[in-house]
Amino acid sequence: MHTIVYNYVHNHVRGHVPSIAGVFRYTRAMAGHNKWAQIKRQKGKNDAAKSAAWGKLAKRIAVESKKAAGDVNAPNLRSIIEAAKKANMPKDNIERAIAKGTAADAQTLESVTYETYGPGGAAILIDALTDSRNRTAQEIKHVLTENGLALASPGSALWAFEKTAEGYEPKATVPLSEADDAKLMQILEQIDAHDDVQEVYTNAE
Repeated sequence: MHTIVYNYVHNHVRGHVPSIAGVFRYTRAMAGHNKWAQIKRQKGKNDAAKSAAWGKLAKRIAVESKKAAGDVNAPNLRSIIEAAKKANMPKDNIERAIAKGTAADAQTLESVTYETYGPGGAAILIDALTDSRNRTAQEIKHVLTENGLALASPGSALWAFEKTAEGYEPKATVPLSEADDAKLMQILEQIDAHDDVQEVYTNAE
C-alpha cells in the first residue's frame, strides 16, 4: 500500500486495487493534480495570492539564511531559494529575505506545529513559523473555532503521520463524504491564508 504526502493538498485516491485506472489516479495525485492543488494554483494566478505565497517563502528564506549565516550554498537555504524561484518570486525579494536573515536585528522565528481534527475525523497538522507562539496559537484557535473545530493536544493528530524530509506523510487515510470534503476544503483554505502558516497536511482520502 502506498501512502501520499499531503502538502496543502487533499487526496482523492479511491481504493487500493492495482488496476490501470487506479495507477492513473495514483500518478495524478502524486503529481499534485488534485482538488486542493488545483484550487491553490487557481488562486495563485492573482496578485494577492502570489504576494501571500511570497511572504511565506520570504519568512522561510530568512530563517534558513540566519541558520546558514547567509551562505546560499547551504543545502536547506538553497532548497528554499529554488522553491521560491519556481514560485516566480522576484530575485530582489529573495535577496532581501536572505539579507534580512543575517541582519543584526533579525527576528527570532520558531517553528511550531498545531494539531486538530476536521470534518469526518480527518487529522490535520499545521506547520507555522512565528515570532510569538501565544499570538499565533490564539489566531489559529480562532480560525478553528469559527469552523467548529478546536486545537488538539500535542500528539493527538501527529500519530497519524510519519515525518519525512519533505514534511509529513499520512500512515493511513480517512475517506470523506462529499459534504465533509467540501467543508474540509474551506477550512484548509482559511488556515492557509494565515501569514504564519507554512504547510498544512491532512490524512483525508
